[in-house]
Amino acid sequence: MPLPPLVERLIQQHQATRITPATLDAWLAEPGDRVLFFSGDPVRFPEALDVAVVLPELQRCAGRRFAIGVVEREDEDAIARRFACQRWPALVFLRDGGYVATISGMLDWTDYLERVQQALALPAGRVPGIGIPLVATTAPSCH
Repeated sequence: MPLPPLVERLIQQHQATRITPATLDAWLAEPGDRVLFFSGDPVRFPEALDVAVVLPELQRCAGRRFAIGVVEREDEDAIARRFACQRWPALVFLRDGGYVATISGMLDWTDYLERVQQALALPAGRVPGIGIPLVATTAPSCH
């Protein structure tokens, strides 16, 4: 599946990296802040094209602090599972290979700026919902 022209523009004009399962780990191993862009099907998620347009502006407003990775459409489901990403379009923020935050959907400009600044201020942590499930060894009691 080819990327829509506005998403492809991120790679051609804004130095975004094309991300596949084969390139993801090497890209994540590079130091610093990174943002994975999951666009999804532009027919089902037309706001993805809006995100593709504002993403370079968000990067500029953040002082070019983060690199952009564009996830190939046919690889989105597999890579999204790794980061518990369930809604498109999505920006997954990562730092030094660790998960930081996800911003899903298209937001108003001021909300976007605020959420990006918040994400860039957060420490890297665990991907939400990924881990070892807790299981009780005894039945819970109300007494």
